[in-house]
Amino acid sequence: MNRTHPQRNGDVATFDSTKSFSEERGCCQPCGACAGCSRRCVCISATALLILTAAVALVVALALLLRLLAFPSVNRFCAASNNQTGFLCDDGATCLLASQVCDRVGDCRNGEDEQERLCGDLPHSLPGYLVFHCGNPTSWVYADQRCNRLNDCGDCSDEMGSLAACPPCGSEWWSCSPVLYQYCSCVPKRLCRDGVQHCISWSDEYICRP
Repeated sequence: MNRTHPQRNGDVATFDSTKSFSEERGCCQPCGACAGCSRRCVCISATALLILTAAVALVVALALLLRLLAFPSVNRFCAASNNQTGFLCDDGATCLLASQVCDRVGDCRNGEDEQERLCGDLPHSLPGYLVFHCGNPTSWVYADQRCNRLNDCGDCSDEMGSLAACPPCGSEWWSCSPVLYQYCSCVPKRLCRDGVQHCISWSDEYICRP
């Protein structure tokens, strides 16, 4: 009785090219570990990787879009008291001083001045117009603390520095070089002739009048 044997080409048996996909897939688990993986397996693996990459990119894009929709960019610049830079609340009427933002007190009706996205990484999370950077790069103060006659920066750069560009002392202040570290170039006239030296030159006790 005649038997049919697979045809051989040298030492390698030649099988039908219509081998099922399931058999091929079994060969390629994992594909890189199987030297006999077919081009189809490699192609399917690359396609799956591209689909996964596209899906991740889509999720990231949707997350960014939802964040923008939840926290729209709003221009909150306004002029507060004494024409100082301020923060505009959602009501479109209440203008807070810069130093009232992120002070743990909700001054806006809806509390938007204390939101995490605004106060989470001070001063970087604040709009630039609310911040004044001191001479020391690691120090900063609120914009309304610039030129308030007090040494808020600690090095007087918010009162005397070129970036501060403060006007001369007003009518309620006496111009001198103060003794106290609290002041920079002006002392309050209410301290004049109080029996305590506030100016290096003593002019607050002999010249200045309250």
